[in-house]
Amino acid sequence: MSLDAPAPVATRGPVRVVGTGLLGASVGLALSTRGVDVVLHDPSRTALALARDVGAGRLPRPDDAPVRLVVVAAPPDVTADVVLRELEANPEAVVTDVASIKHHVLAEVLAAGADLTRYVGSHPMAGRETSGPASAVPDLFVGRPWVITDSGASSGEALLAVRSLAADVGGVPVTMDAAGHDAAVAVVSHLPQLAASLVAARLVEAPDAALALAGQGLRDVTRIASSDPRLWTSILAANAGPVRDVLVALRADLDGVIEALGRAHDALGPEGVARGALGAIAGAITSGNHGVARIPGKHGGAPRDYRVVTVLVPDAPGELARLLADVGAAGVNLEDLRLEHAPRQPVGMAAISVLPDRVDVLERALTDRGWRLAS
Repeated sequence: MSLDAPAPVATRGPVRVVGTGLLGASVGLALSTRGVDVVLHDPSRTALALARDVGAGRLPRPDDAPVRLVVVAAPPDVTADVVLRELEANPEAVVTDVASIKHHVLAEVLAAGADLTRYVGSHPMAGRETSGPASAVPDLFVGRPWVITDSGASSGEALLAVRSLAADVGGVPVTMDAAGHDAAVAVVSHLPQLAASLVAARLVEAPDAALALAGQGLRDVTRIASSDPRLWTSILAANAGPVRDVLVALRADLDGVIEALGRAHDALGPEGVARGALGAIAGAITSGNHGVARIPGKHGGAPRDYRVVTVLVPDAPGELARLLADVGAAGVNLEDLRLEHAPRQPVGMAAISVLPDRVDVLERALTDRGWRLAS
């Protein structure tokens, strides 16, 4: 998808976006940049004005034509109420929501006796650690799955409208039922958030000397721990059942590791370590290896085997750009890039992932250009 020459869109305005946080404003930005008329609404006048100012859409006018599509981007605990109001207020419009839980919202809309033919649940699997309209970007959804859940009575026209919306903003439409979606996000989204938060919480009382040793591993694990507590409390409460099931299974695994570590510490066996303790610990790490191997690769494809070339990069303006230019000049495609900062050192480390058969080529090219490689 080219930002210079946007592809034609199937979505026709006016599109009403209700809620101008990160997701709502990003939907508005993505559609507005493609020429779709977006009308914004938010109970916060400040958020509404900021979303307008960043280009996510415009404020409503008295002579507005009836909207064709409503996108509800409200917190999960009030999403169903907003959906019901929008269905009633816009009798000609298809209404979708982008809440991160689906079964709870659908159950409330169904219980209210609403017109389900015009309602389609959806959820773009995209986000950032920061929130609000100031964090919105028009390419937030590019290449990301956008789950579409049939209400059980959604019309073909309504389903097509939401699929078109997902595709028009760069997402990849994925069809799931509401309960299946909630069980899936409990594993791939909600559990990681809780795990990151619990690990980060162990740092509150950690000695400064320990924190001074923190490396990239800790930063990777805790990256999402700075998320909004209010939003996540709402999400987890609405998806409490599936999240609890996943946590119970995780607790069983954790109890197994704790028990094995206890036996290893007590050194009960004749070899100095309790029999079976090391195997249990290694098994937990190995299971993690298998799980990581199942995570889809770049562009959602099958996982690929990459090799990492680590380059020492001076902490100075333009150095990273120079490195990336040299990688390109070597004719090597950069599959992934991670930056690590060496504590109290004037250099960083750029971990460049490439295909295995390109490692030697890249290492020779970078060495020839004066770069220092870390083995």
